[in-house]
Amino acid sequence: QVQVVESGGGLVQAGGSLRLSCTASGRTFSSYTMAWFRQPPGKEREFVASIIWNDRSTYNGDSVKGRFTISRDNTKNTVYLQMNSLKPEDTAVYYCAAATAQGASYNYWGQGTQVTVSS
Repeated sequence: QVQVVESGGGLVQAGGSLRLSCTASGRTFSSYTMAWFRQPPGKEREFVASIIWNDRSTYNGDSVKGRFTISRDNTKNTVYLQMNSLKPEDTAVYYCAAATAQGASYNYWGQGTQVTVSS
């Protein structure tokens, strides 16, 4: 069983920055594909970014690319989401997810952390 725990959410003004952290248990964290998703109020959950074992990252189109950066520190079993130039439309519950088998779907999820961007 892998435990995934997010932290770092909060309230920030538009144009500000936040860094989310996510730790995942397990001795083979370095092999996990890690990702961030978000669910805005009243909307469905959407993919934000992912990072695989070799640090190759993928972002959700133009909505976050250039503003958000995903990274990982395998020595700390942690993945980060640095969010800059935040906009009110970035307001959402942000979830961290882990895919523990290569090519598999995300099978472990955190409880989510709230990010609120005020205008």
